[in-house]
Amino acid sequence: MHNVVISGTGLYTPANSISNEELVQSFNTYVQQFNLDNAAAIERGEVQALTESSAAFIEKASGIKSRFVMDKAGILDPQRMTPRLPERSNDEWSILCQMAAGAAEQALQRAGKTAADIDAVIVACSNLQRAYPAIAIEVQEALGIQGFGFDMNVACSSATFGIQAACNSIQLGQARAILVVSPEVCTGHLNFRDRDSHFIFGDAATAVVLERADLATSKYQFDVVSTKLLTTFSNNIRNNFGFLNRAAQEGVGAPDKLFVQEGRKVFRDVCPMVAELIGVHLAENQLNVADVKRFWLHQANLSMNHLIVKKLLGREATEEEAPVILDTYANTSSAGSVIAFHTYQDDLPGGAVAVLSSFGAGYSIGSVILRKR
Repeated sequence: MHNVVISGTGLYTPANSISNEELVQSFNTYVQQFNLDNAAAIERGEVQALTESSAAFIEKASGIKSRFVMDKAGILDPQRMTPRLPERSNDEWSILCQMAAGAAEQALQRAGKTAADIDAVIVACSNLQRAYPAIAIEVQEALGIQGFGFDMNVACSSATFGIQAACNSIQLGQARAILVVSPEVCTGHLNFRDRDSHFIFGDAATAVVLERADLATSKYQFDVVSTKLLTTFSNNIRNNFGFLNRAAQEGVGAPDKLFVQEGRKVFRDVCPMVAELIGVHLAENQLNVADVKRFWLHQANLSMNHLIVKKLLGREATEEEAPVILDTYANTSSAGSVIAFHTYQDDLPGGAVAVLSSFGAGYSIGSVILRKR
C-alpha cells in the first residue's frame, strides 16, 4: 500500500462576473413585465404575482455578493435569462474540457508534473455536458495523458468522492498519479426566474493532483490522512433533466428539469450530518477537532458553514479557520471546497491538520483529512 499526497491544485475562473445588483436588476425587470402581462389573471386570482428581489436579500440569505459565469449577457437578458453557450463541433474541445484543462495545467505546474507523470483522469462534477464519450477521456486527449479516465457524479460532493477514488487506485498501485478535475457550469441548470434560487450558482473549474508520496517533489504537499464518505437518499435537492425526458414530452421544459431544492429542509438536515461525519472521522483517526487548523468546506451557504463549524468547535470559527470564497464565486457545486483549499493553503505550517469537506444532493457528504508536509 502506497501513501498518497495531494501535490498540486489548480483553478479556472471565467472572465465574466455578475454582481448581486446586476442580477437583481435583470430579475426585477422580468418580474415587472410578467406581472404586467398577467395583470388580469392576477386580479382574478388565477395567477400568482411575482415578487421582486434585492441585493440585500441575496446577501443575507446566502452570503453571496457576486459570481463568475461563462456567459453574462444571456443571463442578464430579461427576455432570455439563460447563458448563451453555442454548441461546438465534435472536432473542438468541449466547454467542460476547456475549463478542466485550464485548471489542470495550473495543478500540474504546482505539482511539478507533466502529462507523462499522470496515469488517470477523473472528471468529478455535478453537471456533465454529455453522456459519452466521457469528458475525462477528452481531457486526457487535450492534455496528452496516457492511461485511463472516467466521469463520476455525486453532485456537490463529487470532488471529495473523486479524491477517494483516486487515493484507492494510487494506494493499490494501479496508478502513480491521478488528476481529479471538477469543471462546473452551474448556471446552465439554474432557473434564473426563481426568486429563491436564481442567485445561488456560479461557474468555475478546479483540479487536484494526487500521487504516491515517495514520488512527490512539490513544495505544496498534503498527506491524505484519511477519507470518509456518506450518502443517504433525499429529494430535497433534485434535477430531473436527462435523456429520458424526450420519452415523456409532457414534462419537457417543466421547472423540475432545472435545479430545485427545499432550502430550509436541506439546511436542517445537512448541517448536523456534516458536523457528525467530520467529528467521527477525526475521532477514528485519533484526532481532536481542536487539532484542525483549517476547514475547507463546501461553499453553498454562509450560514450553513458557520453552523457546521460551530457545532464542531463549540464556538464561532474565525475566517482563518474556515475561509470563504462563496462571496465572490457563489456556489460552484463540487468545485467550491477545492477553490477554498486552493486559495487558502500556502500559509499553513508543516504538520498542520486540515479538513476538506463537501456536501450536497443525494444527500452526499465527503470528508478528507489532510496534513501539510
